[in-house]
Amino acid sequence: MARVIGVQFQKNGKVYYFQPGAFEPHTGEYVIVDTERGADLAEAVTDCFEFEPKPGDPSLKNVVRMATEADLVCAEGNREKEKEAFAVGQRKIQEHKLEMKLVSVEYAFDGSKILFYFTANGRVDFRSLVKDLASVFKTRIELRQIGVRDEARMLGGLGPCGRPICCKAFLNDFQPVSIKMAKEQNLSLNPTKISGVCGRLMCCLKYEQDQYEQIRKKMPKVGREVQTPDGIGTVTELNVVKETVSVRIMNGDNGEIKIFPMTDVFRPGMEPKPVPMDDTGMDPQTPAEEKTAVPTEESRNADVKSEEKGQRTPKPVRRNAGSEDRPEQTERTEKQERKLGQPVRRENPRKSGGETAESRKERNEKKFAGERNEKNNGGLTPIPSERIGEPGERKAQRREKVAEQTSGKKTAQESARVTGKNWADQLQKAMAAIEGPKEQE
Repeated sequence: MARVIGVQFQKNGKVYYFQPGAFEPHTGEYVIVDTERGADLAEAVTDCFEFEPKPGDPSLKNVVRMATEADLVCAEGNREKEKEAFAVGQRKIQEHKLEMKLVSVEYAFDGSKILFYFTANGRVDFRSLVKDLASVFKTRIELRQIGVRDEARMLGGLGPCGRPICCKAFLNDFQPVSIKMAKEQNLSLNPTKISGVCGRLMCCLKYEQDQYEQIRKKMPKVGREVQTPDGIGTVTELNVVKETVSVRIMNGDNGEIKIFPMTDVFRPGMEPKPVPMDDTGMDPQTPAEEKTAVPTEESRNADVKSEEKGQRTPKPVRRNAGSEDRPEQTERTEKQERKLGQPVRRENPRKSGGETAESRKERNEKKFAGERNEKNNGGLTPIPSERIGEPGERKAQRREKVAEQTSGKKTAQESARVTGKNWADQLQKAMAAIEGPKEQE
């Protein structure tokens, strides 16, 4: 655990964290801290607290010492010097005819550096300006270009609401703002009405954006048909602040616009069906014998005694509306509950087929005999006795089969030749019959 303190170098600026070390600064006190540009004066905005850094976090720098009265006087003197440097910087910019606007000047606490903040539309070559300023102030000069939002934050002012602008009052950093936020909040898209003094979209558009998004998800879209207590209509307008919906309901050729709460408007066919409840908190259509009565002290004592004896009193099953379509639920007995934790036993198909111990023994003996034969034959399966015969007999059988096949082929070829001749004779006769009448004509 490490002790940490938060400080600010400018009013309403970004909060930076340092290790206080042996010091105990409180909120509102000033301290001298070690920064990249040297020792600087800062105001403590938090008390010391314990913090556990994560692996990979950069190491924090230390607080050098508590600020003294001399340090505060030196800082006040630097504020006076900044005003003089600002006037000199504006004069030098006009002399060099540079298209840039000087916004602010900041002196380092030890006076080793002066920072000039400016705005410009593009890149500016200010090398000659830096040399001229360095010859006047005899110290290191640094120019930084900033945006219009940072300019408004440094200068301050009043917003369209009449209050000081947020970035000068309390905002520590700028959140991204888009035109989509103005559309979802039903604001006018006139740039002069939704822009701040900086010319960008107002930062306050981001404040209520999350709430608008959550409510809009629950509301129907404009132009969609919805079901209302007065009938079906079309959504014409949404009021997110009041959470109401304006609906046009047609009555013949005339239409009437009515305003309903968001909870009373639904898509057609999606209306919730409330379940009526009686005094006991159940559906009044449920039979009286199925309703659970309120347990008394005697019934509770009886249940406790039965549980101590190892017995279990059956409890009535509560059924809600629509339970008639479901299968009837019954209480499990003690015997069934004891079987719940046991593994499921599946039936053996051999046993179900009526296999006896003797038949099973014969089947196993045949199986073991076959395995022994395979081992004796070197792992080869034995040849059945029907396939074993003398070599001469097998050769004779093969010759007979070959002779039968060759004779069958010859007969098929001869029949094909005969049919071919008959077909040629028939074709010649047909051609002669066709040519005969032509010659007579």
